[in-house]
Amino acid sequence: MKLIKKVSFFFLLTGVFSSFAQKREVKIEPTKITENIYMLKGQGGNIGLFVGEDGAFMIDDQFAHLTPKILKAIKKITDKPVKYLINTHWHGDHTGGNQNMSKEGAVIISHKNVRKRMGMESVVRGKTKPASPKEALPVITFTEDMMVHFNGEDVLISHVHDAHTDGDAHIYFTKNNVLHMGDTYFQGKYPYIDLTSGGSIEGYIASAEKALLMIDDTTVIIPGHREISNKNELLAYKNMLVTLRDRVQNKINEGKTVEEVKKDTSITKEYDDKKYGDWFITSEGIRETIYKSLTSK
Repeated sequence: MKLIKKVSFFFLLTGVFSSFAQKREVKIEPTKITENIYMLKGQGGNIGLFVGEDGAFMIDDQFAHLTPKILKAIKKITDKPVKYLINTHWHGDHTGGNQNMSKEGAVIISHKNVRKRMGMESVVRGKTKPASPKEALPVITFTEDMMVHFNGEDVLISHVHDAHTDGDAHIYFTKNNVLHMGDTYFQGKYPYIDLTSGGSIEGYIASAEKALLMIDDTTVIIPGHREISNKNELLAYKNMLVTLRDRVQNKINEGKTVEEVKKDTSITKEYDDKKYGDWFITSEGIRETIYKSLTSK
C-alpha cells in the first residue's frame, strides 16, 4: 500500500513538474518579414512587431507568463520600447499579456467591443472567464477604422464585423504591404468562430473578402495562428468557407437537424482530406458552428 502511495505521489509530482517545464520550454521565435516587421510565434496567437526610429508597435501579446520571454525576444530586435499595442480581438491567448505590457508603458488600442468584453465576466467554449483588471484594458478604442502614423508608416486598423468575434480588427501596414488578420484567419485549418462573442460564418467570409480587396499578390499575411500566408492561400480559404456555408444552408433548407449535419461527413470531405480538421476545430465542430450560425438569424 505504501509503495502504491509513493508511486502515485511520484506521478503527481511528475505531472506538476511537466506542466512547469512546458511553460519554461516555450520559445518565442521571431520571423523577419520585411526590414521593419516581424512575426513572433510562441504559445497563443501570432504576434506582429513593427520597429523603427519612433519605437516598437506590437500586435497581440499571447499569455501573461510569456511576457518576459517576449520582451527579451523584442530586445534582440530593437532597443526601442513598445509604445503601442493593438489587440486584434479579446481572447486571452492574444490579450493575456496586456496588464504586463501596460506596466511597461505600452498604450493599448482595440475595437470598443474588445474593451467591453474584457471588462466583464464572459464564457468562452464553456468556461467562465472573469473580467480583466483595469490595467489590462485598452485605453484607446475605435468603432470602425483608424490610422496610426508611426515609424514613417501609415498603419490602417480596420474593424471587421461579427467575424471571429464582434471586435475583430485587421492591421495593414500600407507601405510594407503586410496584413495581420488576427483570428479572422486560421491558415490551413478550420476557423474558430466564437458565436457567443458575436462571431458568425457570414462575417468571417466578409472579413476574408475585405482583406482580399485590400491586398495584392505580393502582400504578406500574418494569420492569428499557424504560418505566414499570402493572397492565393487566403482566396482558397475564403472559397472553402463559402462552399461549406452553402452546403450547410442546403441541408438546413432540406430540414436537417444540427445533429444530422454534425454527422454528415460529405459536407467537409475534400477539406478533411487536406487535414483542415485535424487541429483545434474538428470537422464535426465546423459543421455544427456553421449550422448554428446560419440558424441563429
